[in-house]
Amino acid sequence: MINRPIYKIFLWVYALFYVLAGCNHFLSTAVYYVIMPKWLPAHGFLIYFSGVLEIVFGILLLIKKTRKFAAVLIILMLIAFIPAHIYMIQKAPFMLGKILITPFIAWARLPFQLLLIGWAWYYHKKTT
Repeated sequence: MINRPIYKIFLWVYALFYVLAGCNHFLSTAVYYVIMPKWLPAHGFLIYFSGVLEIVFGILLLIKKTRKFAAVLIILMLIAFIPAHIYMIQKAPFMLGKILITPFIAWARLPFQLLLIGWAWYYHKKTT
C-alpha cells in the first residue's frame, strides 16, 4: 500500500477533481450541452444533476465512513458517462468551447475513464 501521507494527498487530489468538475457544470454549462447524446432527455437537468453528484461524491470521498460508498458511486457515475464519451468519438472533430476535440482526443478520454474508475476502486478497497 502507498504510505499514508501520499495516500491522503492523492485522495484529496481525486476528491478535489470531482468537486471542481462538478462546479464546472454550473460555470460552463453550455460546454456540456455539446457532448450530451441527442437521445438523452432533459439535457439541462442531467448537466446540473451530474454536477451536483460530482460535488457530493467528491466530498463523501473525504469522509472515512462514506469513502467506500462514494467510491462505488463514482464508479457507477463514470460508467453512466460512457455514452457521452462514445458520442464525442462519433461527433469528433468538433469544438468544445475554445478546444478542438479531435478523434484522437475523443478516443483518449476512454482510457482516462478507466484510470478514474481504477482510482475509485483503489479507494474502495484500501480505505484507511
